Amino acid sequence: MTNPKSFRGLFVGLVTLDLIYLADSTPRNNQKIVATDYTVAAGGPATNASVTFSHLGNQAQVLGVIGSHPMTQLIRGDLNKYKVAIADLEPNTTLPPPVSSIIVTQATGERAVVSINAVKTQASHTSIPSDILQNVDVVLIDGHQMAVSYDIALMAKAQNIPVIIDGGSWKTGFEQVLPFTDYAVCSANFHPPFCHTEQEVFAYLDAFKIPHIAITHGEKPIAYLSSGQAGTLTVPSVQAVDTLGAGDIFHGAFCNYILQESFTDALAQAAQIAADSCRFFGTRRWMESK
Repeated sequence: MTNPKSFRGLFVGLVTLDLIYLADSTPRNNQKIVATDYTVAAGGPATNASVTFSHLGNQAQVLGVIGSHPMTQLIRGDLNKYKVAIADLEPNTTLPPPVSSIIVTQATGERAVVSINAVKTQASHTSIPSDILQNVDVVLIDGHQMAVSYDIALMAKAQNIPVIIDGGSWKTGFEQVLPFTDYAVCSANFHPPFCHTEQEVFAYLDAFKIPHIAITHGEKPIAYLSSGQAGTLTVPSVQAVDTLGAGDIFHGAFCNYILQESFTDALAQAAQIAADSCRFFGTRRWMESK
């Protein structure tokens, strides 16, 4: 896919190695199962979003911790294949990268995940390259590198670069990034402190004067609040093979379309891309089908 104009996006957050298995079911205690298919890819919300953004004809760079452990060659190889540049916050670390083991249930597309996130690989804001925002058109932050994300959001705001939050779940420190956020695109699992209902989440985010807020609900309609106007958007219905990474893909597509369309149109087109990805196993094969 190509755009009439190629944009530059910076994606800040988690970089993992994903081992993804397709199976009839998840294993019970002391049970061994045989997968019917498997794939290996770089993962993490910001990382999968960057791959999608690149696939849609743009220039993407992911800012996260990778290091020099032998397993990182699999991450680098995958991102190189999909033309995503890497800005490594800790290039000299020899620690293994976070690894996620994922089982996708073949009949439903639902997934079970065992992972280690970026808690053990938090980088300092002093690791940020000085020119990281040069010619960047959009920034996405997934909240897994919060100290770095705060500085990036602050710098982006000063340069009038739109900042998008991937609110998959609440993470301590988001409250420092939200004042610099232009688009908060969250899942139904995003629960800030003392927020128990969707209305409370909208009110919490609106209090930060975020102009555009959306909450996704999987296959159910997207709720949004845009410049004071509330509404919902229906998402496409598909026969899901695998829902893994659909939210990440949604965010990557949203980063592309928001630079060209209105907020609601960008949400709708991102939902179409994400729904299409659910028809394929893993986080990459939907792109290979085109």
